[in-house]
Amino acid sequence: MNRNNSDLLFSRALKLMPGGVNSPVRAFKSVGGNPLFIKKAKGAYLYDEDGNQFIDMINSWGPMILGHGHPKITAAVSEAIKDSLSFGAPGKREVEIASMIIEMVPSIDMVRMVNSGTEATLSAIRLARGYTGKDKIIKFEGCYHGHADSFLIAAGSGAATLGVPDSPGVTVGTAADTLTATYNDLQAVKTLVDNNKGNIAAIIIEPVAGNMGCIPPLPGFLKGLREICDKEKILLIFDEVMTGFRLSPGGAQEMFQVTPDLTTLGKIIGGGMPVGAYGGKKEIMENIAPAGPIYQAGTLSGNPVAMAAGIAMLKQLQENPSIYQTLRETTDEITEGLKNILNSFGKDYTLHKCGSMFSLFFTENDVTDFSSAKQSDTALFGQYFLKMLEEGIYLPPSQFEAVFVSTALGKKEINNILKAAKSAFSSVLI
Repeated sequence: MNRNNSDLLFSRALKLMPGGVNSPVRAFKSVGGNPLFIKKAKGAYLYDEDGNQFIDMINSWGPMILGHGHPKITAAVSEAIKDSLSFGAPGKREVEIASMIIEMVPSIDMVRMVNSGTEATLSAIRLARGYTGKDKIIKFEGCYHGHADSFLIAAGSGAATLGVPDSPGVTVGTAADTLTATYNDLQAVKTLVDNNKGNIAAIIIEPVAGNMGCIPPLPGFLKGLREICDKEKILLIFDEVMTGFRLSPGGAQEMFQVTPDLTTLGKIIGGGMPVGAYGGKKEIMENIAPAGPIYQAGTLSGNPVAMAAGIAMLKQLQENPSIYQTLRETTDEITEGLKNILNSFGKDYTLHKCGSMFSLFFTENDVTDFSSAKQSDTALFGQYFLKMLEEGIYLPPSQFEAVFVSTALGKKEINNILKAAKSAFSSVLI
């Protein structure tokens, strides 16, 4: 595989940007080698600056649920651009997408648009603290909620890839207000709550973890969190930046039938554009300025072009509910194929899937939290990643990231993914 242009670009980028990238996991640190520089994408495929073609198994970390360059979304963006790239003032599209989000996610009575998942989660935490009058929050080790200070305490995903689970620059005071529990461990949460009685504003969680690999909640875990929050007057926040509108029209909360107080969203509601949102019960959301005293603002929030892309995306999901069945069937076919190949090699592994997300862990142990995820053979995963890349399959360049499937994957792509996997496993497992 020719990668001269990518290597030259990376060499130049290293002199201009920290680590040569604008988001750490892109640097390939945990899998080895230099990153590829992508030139364009269409449907199920990515194309790099050297003209190499790859089947995309990241889909921009989730939002490209319909694949790249969907004609309805690109047409909506093209039309919106004619009216200007930004107003910095209210627009009709903001009202339309807010109505769609509220209709699709029953726990949301009101919603505020922002510009990223990180902005959504940090705003939701500020709102929870302001509404409850309490300072502390509980998060879960390995769950990543963006790079706001409150969340970089035993963080997963990109921070774990770099081997720095606690980020310098986060103050001792901030860390003291963030309590960390083990994912899928209700008793750990109960202990933290008992030891900090009356001081916890919120519990924030990825209802399906996607930043320590894909790890679904154990039966009863999310329901147990809801019961704790109800008993102790704690707000339950579901970070559905990844899972919102991907796992079902109403997200993970619809799939698992557990209702949070606040929900953070992103990725898919922008159709690939930079968008985030947070929403929830009216009595909570009405505390946000200008309706209430809790301040949050953004010049580009509700950007007309991003709103146009998001509206077009959500319309496709509303008008074509069979999309979710297609996604599940495609994911099942890929994961069952991977299992059959691995079983033929007699290799120990754990494979988790939830809807159109999945992760493969090279370990004989159950993977239920970040600690058990870290026990998997990450070196072997790196070898597997590089071999799959040579075979034309672009996987997440980290063990601690989930695969995201799109509807653009057809029989041809599925067969090529499994053919590539068989070749890769033949190389790295023998």
